[in-house]
Amino acid sequence: MSTASASAHPNIAFIKYWGNRDHELRLPANGSISMNLAGLETRTTVRFDGALAADALVLNGAPAAAAQVARVSGILDLVRGMAGITEFAEVTSSNNFPSGSGIASSSSAFAALALAASAAAGLQLDEAALSRLARRGSGSASRSVPAGFVEWRAADTDEESYAVSVAGEAHWDLVDTIAIISEEHKAVGSTAGHPLADSSPLQAARLAGAEQRLAQARTAILQRDLAALAAVMELDNHLMHAVMMTSQPALLYWQPPSLAVMHAVPAWRAEGLLAGYTLDAGPNVHVLSAAADAAEVAVRLGKLPGVLRVMQASAGGAATLA
Repeated sequence: MSTASASAHPNIAFIKYWGNRDHELRLPANGSISMNLAGLETRTTVRFDGALAADALVLNGAPAAAAQVARVSGILDLVRGMAGITEFAEVTSSNNFPSGSGIASSSSAFAALALAASAAAGLQLDEAALSRLARRGSGSASRSVPAGFVEWRAADTDEESYAVSVAGEAHWDLVDTIAIISEEHKAVGSTAGHPLADSSPLQAARLAGAEQRLAQARTAILQRDLAALAAVMELDNHLMHAVMMTSQPALLYWQPPSLAVMHAVPAWRAEGLLAGYTLDAGPNVHVLSAAADAAEVAVRLGKLPGVLRVMQASAGGAATLA
């Protein structure tokens, strides 16, 4: 019997991951860049036990659905194969933020699982190997393994597709103020959505400009240029959601309050409050600003109709053993 615990932060993508070049290996169609979100975390404990008859998963205090257990078992199988063990595992995992509503709960969940499971199995994986392992459970989880501002490299092979830190969490005092529009679990998750990307006539155009947008975002981060980051981040957001909206079937994640936030932020910029927005696969809106402006952003978001509450997070660190 062996046990290990780990924690990881979700991340918000500035340049989005949507669509795969290999669905089984979760090799992305394009590279992506994100920021880990400090204060928001998944904490996961993995216990391998020869007395268990099957893998078990307790998620946020309740037994998980069979599909969720199967997805976790897929990662555990990879770990068992690397470690040369056969024991089943009991996994307990909890989030301190809403799950499945566009705050990238799968990114922190599978990053924490990859670290806890590999440690419990006696493996000592380096950061790249942990990122590759987390990627197999959820593509965006690859980005929750390294610290701070992170780029996930697209590649044609498993070995080459992993995430690296572009800059540490102390590099830039950015704050993500999240407008919570809904805390309900979305009907179509990202895993089901990625295979639909190629059914959109716009996906090819999105991919054609991805490398340029990656370079623009990388430079903006390194130069701490929020105006430049906001411009490319909002463009990339619109491109991803345009692909979602024109896929077959269409994925419509925005809700009326989401649009209200997207209209408000550019108006605030025109008034001198520098901020930019982006959404993942869900209705909640992430508004990035300098830390000095974060309180004002939170107050303004809280006054918009349909915003249930706001959450805030600065740049977070790497996945760590607890």
